[in-house]
Amino acid sequence: MTTQLDLSLVPPLGDPRPHPVPAAEETTLPNGLRVVVVPRPGVPLIELRLRVPFAAPTERGAGVHTARASVLSGAVLLGTAAHDQNAIAELLQGHGAELSVSTDPDRLLFATTLLPGGLSPVLGMLAELLTGAAYPADPVEGERDRLVERIVIARSQPGVIARTALAARRYGSHPYAVQLPDPDVVAEVRPPALRRLHHERVVPSGSSLVLVGDLDPRAAVDAVAAALAGWTERGDAVEAPPVPAELHASEVSLVDRPGAVQSNIRLGGPAPTRTDPDLAALRLANMVFGGYFSSRYVENIRENRGYSYSPRSSVDHQAAGSSFLVEADVATEVTGPALLETQYELGRMALAPVTEAELDAARRYVLGSMALSIATHAGLASTLSALVGAGLPADWLYDHQRDLAGVTIDEVQEASRRYLAPSALTTVVVGDADRVAGQLEALGPVGVDGEK
Repeated sequence: MTTQLDLSLVPPLGDPRPHPVPAAEETTLPNGLRVVVVPRPGVPLIELRLRVPFAAPTERGAGVHTARASVLSGAVLLGTAAHDQNAIAELLQGHGAELSVSTDPDRLLFATTLLPGGLSPVLGMLAELLTGAAYPADPVEGERDRLVERIVIARSQPGVIARTALAARRYGSHPYAVQLPDPDVVAEVRPPALRRLHHERVVPSGSSLVLVGDLDPRAAVDAVAAALAGWTERGDAVEAPPVPAELHASEVSLVDRPGAVQSNIRLGGPAPTRTDPDLAALRLANMVFGGYFSSRYVENIRENRGYSYSPRSSVDHQAAGSSFLVEADVATEVTGPALLETQYELGRMALAPVTEAELDAARRYVLGSMALSIATHAGLASTLSALVGAGLPADWLYDHQRDLAGVTIDEVQEASRRYLAPSALTTVVVGDADRVAGQLEALGPVGVDGEK
């Protein structure tokens, strides 16, 4: 006998509520380093994020800077005057830490998880790397050569080709146009150039250190101040220059990949920054359009038409500008129809209001995702590092949740009209030009480029 569930007995969902934001204590040390500490007892771990502004100093020097920064992020851990690479790893691992270093067009990031008892020795090793990274010749050359191989492989991937083409089309000569360094330029990087770049750019002024975990804020700040007292390199943080008016054109840019069985569709345009009052409305518009599995875009070209396995859209933030992005990888034979449906769904967002049900579902998803993203030590540390690097306080999290809770249907439609209209977006398609150019030309002008 099967018992039927009486759905009338299931209580309705309550109103979404902002998730509490942990209190953060902020201090600026005499050397200019901004320190943010969030105590979270209960789990015996500490998350550390050190963000150093690391943008290309000029538009013309972006290619060389990106090449050197990419090598530096891997080579900084290769040794100091007192410790070689193995000794550094052993010291860190003895305290449950494994330091990672990464770079992007805006920053150099040192990140690790460690045991609470290891805070002072790990900070000591971090200070040694900041002030005395040696960049030994042979290990640097090995790291550089491995990086060249990885870049060559990456630049052959259609998704990377599409991302690179879209950035070049949108940003022109701005440093953000350089998504991956030229492998030939990387191959020319030498240790003296890395030492010079480190000395000039790895400076405390404008940098920020975030600590989240089982610690006492005052004691943590004292430990940071003691360990990094010798990090006194002078210099001003270099941020990316303002993004100019985007080089937007109405034609579709088609990057030819002869023989490709799949096309990579990418659209991008400007979006509100974290301090723009339009951001909350655009985030919800993005969710309704293509930001999660229950979105209109996914339902259309994945569920109903089977054109793409994982179409998506997102709002991404960089220091000098934010972006609304759309991605879909589709079979060659449906490239034109898939782009048509993409434009249709974008136009529908801009011209017709969303429903109360769509807005409510999107709001719940975004608020729930934010709560999950800061529920762990690691998630909160990474989130705060991004906010602090943008010059924002930890309270921004609470304010943004409040803004999301108050967004109306009219505000979503207005944000969609401004940022999601197809005419506001730059479109790039990577695929076999012989097979897809005709499909795309039915939708408008097309410019064909050779594979990059």
